[in-house]
Amino acid sequence: MSEDRPVLGIMLMLGFCLVAPLSDATAKLLGQPELGQPVFQVVLLRFTMQALFLVPLAYLLRRPFAMSRRVTFFVFLRTVTHVAGVGLMFASLRFLPLAETIAIAFVMPFILLLLGWRFMGEEVGWRRLSACAVGFVGTLLVIQPSFAQVGWPALLPVLVAFSFAFFMLVTRRIAKETDPIAMQGVSGVMAVALLLPLAGLGAALDLPGLSFAAIPDSAIWLYLVLGVLGSFGHLLMTWSLRYAPSATLAPMQYLEIPAATMIGWVVFSDLPNGLASVGIAITCGAGLYVILRERAIARQTVTAPQAAGGGPGAAI
Repeated sequence: MSEDRPVLGIMLMLGFCLVAPLSDATAKLLGQPELGQPVFQVVLLRFTMQALFLVPLAYLLRRPFAMSRRVTFFVFLRTVTHVAGVGLMFASLRFLPLAETIAIAFVMPFILLLLGWRFMGEEVGWRRLSACAVGFVGTLLVIQPSFAQVGWPALLPVLVAFSFAFFMLVTRRIAKETDPIAMQGVSGVMAVALLLPLAGLGAALDLPGLSFAAIPDSAIWLYLVLGVLGSFGHLLMTWSLRYAPSATLAPMQYLEIPAATMIGWVVFSDLPNGLASVGIAITCGAGLYVILRERAIARQTVTAPQAAGGGPGAAI
């Protein structure tokens, strides 16, 4: 087991909290009317660049690609949920400001908690269930003004949260059985293999949702930036967990919301209104309570005689 280096782990997580909203902002820029890049095209090129960047990197670093059938199946399932989550996120950004989109999607930890309770038998007490209820109320406050403006697309980030909750559950099942760089490279190849037939179908039948558009010169560098940020942002989070416990890093993930707010203000001149700001504060508060509750349970489990050498009883 590698030695903990919490300062390095925290710095890597801080990098992720900045890179993730920058990646989303880049996708939002590609969807602006002056560039007009379709969502499907952005998603396909984003995963194409992930494969092109990470497969050679894994080879250069001599990371193992070999996987059992079971792990390959779960990597495929993980890829499907990842593609769905990224596509829904990019679609959400066509309608909603950056900060509100990410804040609504942060209902994901509550969904993950409930899914872990329902499908993985993880223990969830009344305190965490109450925090989930409060977090959902905060999310509804963020959704309400957006729903009044754009209608049903304001619910797309909730679907993003569900997609990434399943993504995290699957990742949790295989995290210790695969190399993260190799897994991300293989996942990129799988995503392209899934999306290319859809692209051919869209071209043959002229389907609007699977359409392509010419790429102007001004969009090429944005696609390159999106590929780099999308490929390496997730690795920053994975690497951070190598050097610091998840209980140390989990509260820091909420720094992604103020980072998104600042980026949205600088790039798009968007700021959440009063009701959305209250909802964001409630969602963050409920989420941090759940994380702190997990910490307390983890400490009790570690100090209990029967739990010597074990991990936390439940995880977000």
